[in-house]
Amino acid sequence: MDGAELLDTVAATIARYVILPSQSAATAVVLWIAATHAVAAWNCAPRLVIRAPERRCGKSRLLDMVEGMCHRPLMTVNASPSAVYRSIGMAPSDPPTLLIDEADTIFGPKAGENEDLRGLLNAGHQRGRPALRYDAGSRSVEKIQTFAMAALAGIGAMPDTIEDRAAVIRMRRRAAGEEVAPYRVRRDGPELDELRQRLNQWLTSHIDQLRAATPDMPLEDRAADTWEPMIAVADLAGGQWPRAARKAAVALTSDRDAGDETSIPSRLLADCRTAFQDADALPTQILLDRLRSDPEAPWATMGAAGLTAMRMGNLLREFEIRSDTIRFPTGQAKGYHRSDFTDAWNRYCPEPKPAPGEAVPAVPASTPQVSPKEASATGTAQAVPTTQAVPHLTSGNEAGTAGTPYPLRAVSADSTSGAA
Repeated sequence: MDGAELLDTVAATIARYVILPSQSAATAVVLWIAATHAVAAWNCAPRLVIRAPERRCGKSRLLDMVEGMCHRPLMTVNASPSAVYRSIGMAPSDPPTLLIDEADTIFGPKAGENEDLRGLLNAGHQRGRPALRYDAGSRSVEKIQTFAMAALAGIGAMPDTIEDRAAVIRMRRRAAGEEVAPYRVRRDGPELDELRQRLNQWLTSHIDQLRAATPDMPLEDRAADTWEPMIAVADLAGGQWPRAARKAAVALTSDRDAGDETSIPSRLLADCRTAFQDADALPTQILLDRLRSDPEAPWATMGAAGLTAMRMGNLLREFEIRSDTIRFPTGQAKGYHRSDFTDAWNRYCPEPKPAPGEAVPAVPASTPQVSPKEASATGTAQAVPTTQAVPHLTSGNEAGTAGTPYPLRAVSADSTSGAA
């Protein structure tokens, strides 16, 4: 079976019913659907987050496509943590693919944090993270597996810990002239089901190969864990898919990170770097003043008086950064050394690196507007005198310079020594 051709067919089928925001998004969705059929091979189960700023952006229709072609779909619009635990635990070697529509009603601001379900979805991203439950009937502790692929669709952002483990698809409303075919499960479902079976047949026949796969990843850390199954599927398919997968991984991860709402401690860390400018040390009060002066930052409105020295100290202490008593030119005061921030800046908010081929443009050599030789002897507006005129010093009984109505008195050596 030609894997690349099969993935091309899946992509074309989705494009018939849904307009995705980019080619990278289309690539990610196709590879994620395919990866659900080889879940036994993966160490990490990537999440697929389908989010939109408003209703009628196609997120539920895209979830229909996922349901029609993924492995063992389990669609729900709401679920208790215990129901999800049991759904996965009933077949831990072949778990269902969780599809949660209207996820904003579960994780939105009016629904609370749903920590149990969020914790389950976070834990289930990595194989070997079971939940423990005590069974009073058998008086024993039961291990319930959590590892399973999961997709969530909803309005607005999902919890950051979930998006950090996901390929995030940002849907948008169709523009005028963008047409799609209506999707009806009874009429169109069988075609998707046929593709589901072809995907399953192709991928399950390569489980051992996929389990041993170590694809070259364009990302690091958790992003690499999340994208590894999808890139392994792309490498297995061949054709244009390996390159498209890596491009999608970089593009969608960059988009997600660019729109990521940074935590308050990390935001403070990054803003301190801006506030420090080139200073080796800053008094605490000056650092606070600079932070509060940014109208787009939260520091001026944090509490009745804005960010305080104590609050800043508590936040920075998490990064092992502490204030010190420092001797400044203006006197001794509490403050912070730049060197104490360096390690945390490198670890938590590194400076962005230019993309390959994105060279920093050379700065042209500065050309003096007026050279000394071009200076006008008569003093035009552009003229720069070759030598700055400096009035000669006055002495006793000689008229003073401008601003000194009285002749200056000569300063004698005796007066400087205090003997006069």
